[in-house]
Amino acid sequence: MNGLTACWRSCRVLAHVLAGAWTVRVVFPRLSVAQKEERIQAWALELLARLAIKLIVKGVPAQAGPVLLASNHISWLDIMVLHAARHCRFVSKSELQHWPLVGTLATGAGTLYIERESRRDAMRVVHHMAECLRQGEVLAVFPEGTTGDGTQLLPFHANLLQAAISAQAPVQPVALHFADEATGAVSFAPCYIGDDTLVRSVWRTLSAKGVVAVLHFGTPQLAEGRDRRAWAADLRTTIQGLRGEVKLPG
Repeated sequence: MNGLTACWRSCRVLAHVLAGAWTVRVVFPRLSVAQKEERIQAWALELLARLAIKLIVKGVPAQAGPVLLASNHISWLDIMVLHAARHCRFVSKSELQHWPLVGTLATGAGTLYIERESRRDAMRVVHHMAECLRQGEVLAVFPEGTTGDGTQLLPFHANLLQAAISAQAPVQPVALHFADEATGAVSFAPCYIGDDTLVRSVWRTLSAKGVVAVLHFGTPQLAEGRDRRAWAADLRTTIQGLRGEVKLPG
């Protein structure tokens, strides 16, 4: 039965992805920035619905920029979950730009691409991020730099936080958590770590029942004299605390 459910969901998700790519290529050139953001958030919400994933938002997402969202990272789903709660521009690895369909959607959503192996490109992206923040945009990063299993946070990388320091913009900590709705336990279905493959992770997600994505938005904070490394350490502690406060309603 799970296999049949997964096949049905996969067909609906693929149709939604194709429709999204068509919208980006054909409709987006005629839309304003605000209209694009509304479409992206609505598309992300519908994607979660087609995956049968319930979204719970705790705290208050920043209503306007400039602000840099900093979240822990668990899955390929994380970007869609954050978009469903609040549109933002992500900083992602440059390879994503060339993925079929996914690259079209990511570019349409305003993703900033970075070559993670290049120190020079990292500096370029930090300067670009700072300029975007000065223009009042909402950006988002995953300071862990890679995905974890959802139980413990990895060390935070501080480089991209320099953009918020340079632009004197706040950072809003965000705790992301996937749970089983029936038990409240951590759901590992959407995880994408280690030797796992994207296909296997997607199939687990399509097959799973009762997955809840919980986003807990903390209070935006300014650097207040901290350098990027100290700020990254404090943000990690804050996000760890927000994750500890996660309780499913019921």
